[in-house]
Amino acid sequence: MRRKIRKLGSIFVFASLLGAGIVAISMQLKKNTVHADGNAAAAANPLLEKWTGPYGGVPPFDKVNVADFKPALEEAMSRNLAEVNAIASNSQPPTFENTIAALERSGSDLDRVSTIYFIWGGNMSSPDYQKVQREMAPKLAAFGDQITQNEALFKRIEAVYNSPEKSRLSPEQQRLSWVYYTNFVRSGAKLSKDQKARLSEINQSLAGLFTKFGQNLLAEENGQWVELKDEADLAGLSQSIRDSAAAAAASKKVANAKGIILNTRSSVDPFLTYSDRRDLREKVWKMFINRGDNANQYDNNTTISEILKLRAERAKLLGYPTHAHWRLENAMAKTPERTMELMETVWPAAVGRVKEEVADMQAFADKEGAKITIEPWDYRYYMEKVRKEKYDLDQNEVKAYLQLDKIRDAMFFVAGELFNFNFSPVTNVPVFHPDVTVWEVKNKSNGKHVGLWYFDPYARDGKRSGAWMNAYRSQERMDREITTIVSNNSNFVKGKPGEPVLISWDDASTMFHEFGHALHGLSSNVTYPSLSGTSVARDYVEFPSQLLEHWLSTPQVLQKYAVHYETGKPIPQSLVDKIERAATFNQGFATTEYLSSAFIDMKLHLAGDKPIDPDKFEKETLAALGMPDELVMRHRTPQFAHAFGSDGYSAGYYSYLWSDVITADAFGAFVEGKGPYDKAVGQRLVKYIFSVGNTMDPAEAYRKFRGRDPQVEALMKKRGFPTKPEAARSSNK
Repeated sequence: MRRKIRKLGSIFVFASLLGAGIVAISMQLKKNTVHADGNAAAAANPLLEKWTGPYGGVPPFDKVNVADFKPALEEAMSRNLAEVNAIASNSQPPTFENTIAALERSGSDLDRVSTIYFIWGGNMSSPDYQKVQREMAPKLAAFGDQITQNEALFKRIEAVYNSPEKSRLSPEQQRLSWVYYTNFVRSGAKLSKDQKARLSEINQSLAGLFTKFGQNLLAEENGQWVELKDEADLAGLSQSIRDSAAAAAASKKVANAKGIILNTRSSVDPFLTYSDRRDLREKVWKMFINRGDNANQYDNNTTISEILKLRAERAKLLGYPTHAHWRLENAMAKTPERTMELMETVWPAAVGRVKEEVADMQAFADKEGAKITIEPWDYRYYMEKVRKEKYDLDQNEVKAYLQLDKIRDAMFFVAGELFNFNFSPVTNVPVFHPDVTVWEVKNKSNGKHVGLWYFDPYARDGKRSGAWMNAYRSQERMDREITTIVSNNSNFVKGKPGEPVLISWDDASTMFHEFGHALHGLSSNVTYPSLSGTSVARDYVEFPSQLLEHWLSTPQVLQKYAVHYETGKPIPQSLVDKIERAATFNQGFATTEYLSSAFIDMKLHLAGDKPIDPDKFEKETLAALGMPDELVMRHRTPQFAHAFGSDGYSAGYYSYLWSDVITADAFGAFVEGKGPYDKAVGQRLVKYIFSVGNTMDPAEAYRKFRGRDPQVEALMKKRGFPTKPEAARSSNK
């Protein structure tokens, strides 16, 4: 999942590190005022300093003091507001240079401060930080409104956009003008004074609710675990899982226990897959799926209802039937109806496959004499047993060949082959935690510096769950060449000191996925920062990342980097063959748990201003869809940070499926060519997909790469489903 901190036009937009998307931030400040005491505070505040050091400057993580965040943000916003007001009050006729380009140059102080602020929130959130976050969220939500509601500024942007001289601008300048104009209109620039005031109130309220949702979820993830008290509680677990559980217990200072299972996916999923203790599987499963839904101080249901109500009101205020219609207007899909059509095409085949998978698991359990009916906490456990029986494939056997550091090196290899990048470790830049490593990226051919890549792989208290990519600094060349800084963040549990961390095949795929986002940022080759890197449509941004997952299973990667953690021998071809034969195994489960979340997200936001009880809505909607009883949504509503940690993936969780249609079709270009490392296809991929950012319409960019529009049949084939819709529907009967 991409999480980016970026400037989009003069609207400061942040991908919330406590959620999964973009939050417009803003604050009411006195116009054109920089107080004397503000200057004094600025002089003493290291967060306001320009980044110094090598590589064009780096974030001063070694100088961060949480107490500095509030004054730094307030001062940076004051400075930015003064810059924007100077542009708006310019007496010269509006031109691209004195309006659009000037806005691109504004806000550098706020860019730097907010970057570090949100990185801290995602990775190092502490009680003192959370206090600042609660105070600043509504203030930050008002600041962007003050800019987008600046009538004089919008008139200048509109004049440039509608100017007959626009044809003289370069295609990238025309695109940037369109982005500014569109975003201002979508943010309420054409509303009346009273409507603008109400819109700002809504945005501030939403910002506070997003923060509350994220902090509630973080509290439940950090504050809950299941203890493994004795040897019997460890039954079925591999040594690596036992070591991770023991390390987790040590980190939480839990004494007199063999280990603990943390309330995060990276800890829960392996336990559910291998633990022979059905009673503990149920306990762990219920802990995980009830995050934010425990009728306590951290319960998120009321917060969600309030978010939905405010989003519905905002959409109507802006002239849209629902929040979903507003969100999708500038996406590739354009309308909720198109997304529903795609999901409804895939859903019957996915549910039909689940029924087949459950039947296989039930038969296995019956043969074992388990005398049970398959429940959700049994799915992963018996799925793994069926996999072993059907394909003679044991994921623990595969895991022995997947070392975290080796998979990282494999990603570097692929980046070298496809993108001509070379990664080398550096130690001369500060980091926010000792677990973080930094790598310089260079062009292999000429040695030119491309950017920096930060890697933060391990779970810790105060770090949100999941895996993501950040852009610390966007590539641009408006006035000079500025290189990018990106990061990948994960939540692996450390084992014993000095021993390699073994990860699952799914975890390795996720690493490649997030690295795809990083490569998207590192490959950027544009002029203007607002169009840089991953600043593309929500349902297109996951395409490059999902595409990169295909390279994990290539022979070049497996033979060199999938080596046994004890013997150092490469993974046997016989085991690789088993992995390939089982490639579509369990796709019913994977697709259904994802799609159910996507359906709930879309239907919640198509409900308009109808009062919503989240738990009741979830239950009734899933029943109407025919959701199998043996599994749950990948993200249940009370913990659905994609949808409620910010606005970014709200009514947008479908985008992973939308992007995967493009992904499956795009990989076909390599298959039809000389294979995954086909240089000619790779060059087209970089030229038209990874390097162009948002300088052109994504549909046009894809056609330039592929020669046609993507076709859904490739996705159905990739997941092992019938490729014709009618066949998919019949499979669910």
